[in-house]
Amino acid sequence: MSVTLTITKTKVAILELSRPEKHNAFDDAVIAELIKCIEHANSLDIRALVLKTDGKHFSAGADLGWMKSMAGNNFDENVADSKQLAKLMSVLANCPHPTLCLVQGAAFGGALGLIACCDIAVATENAKFCLSEVKLGLIPAVISPYVIKAIGERQARRYFLTAEVFTANTALDLGLIHEISDDLVHSQAQFIELLLNNGPSAVRSAKTLINEVAGNPIDETLIHHTAQRIAQIRVSPEGQEGLSAFFDKRAPNWQHAAKQ
Repeated sequence: MSVTLTITKTKVAILELSRPEKHNAFDDAVIAELIKCIEHANSLDIRALVLKTDGKHFSAGADLGWMKSMAGNNFDENVADSKQLAKLMSVLANCPHPTLCLVQGAAFGGALGLIACCDIAVATENAKFCLSEVKLGLIPAVISPYVIKAIGERQARRYFLTAEVFTANTALDLGLIHEISDDLVHSQAQFIELLLNNGPSAVRSAKTLINEVAGNPIDETLIHHTAQRIAQIRVSPEGQEGLSAFFDKRAPNWQHAAKQ
């Protein structure tokens, strides 16, 4: 199996694509496996989801052999196929748990969609990125909502059209990744520790809050909604525990649970 999902003792799900002989490119079978694993992880009582791949490169995007076979299908068959990739992006982007993506080597085409769908992305200094679709006479259609949200329309106008390869430093400047690391294992441990220090329900609610607030005007409706949200979490068991722990100068119960 090229996709594995492992749950650690600290309730962290590790989702790994291992297809190094194909540069971790994905076809219909891999997409189906990823969807199945992410949907399962989304249903679990976990604290975070880590997306990583095995081998020299993060992912070459769509498998060329699979793309060649799809070129012989009709329009309706191509729509159905593309909807599966869209579903993959959606289930990852809407994961209720915090998501961390670790990127090494090349990340091309659809791989940038996976990166953009995650909450936090870290890449090695030698990582290379490319929205390569137009080189093949195609467009990055399915991943576009997530990539444009990550890097903005202005930058998308350049990189969607030129299909130029860009560095990790440029990806950092664009907002596609959050950090450059020379040790992804250490970065994974560092970010997981940060996440596990925080209230599990608060982290999930913060993710929901971002989706509710982003892009909306700051009007009376939004102000009322955000006031309700903070009030709800203040009176929740986790909110009460967090405030009590702070004033009692002790660690909250979720930190103890994470260390067990």
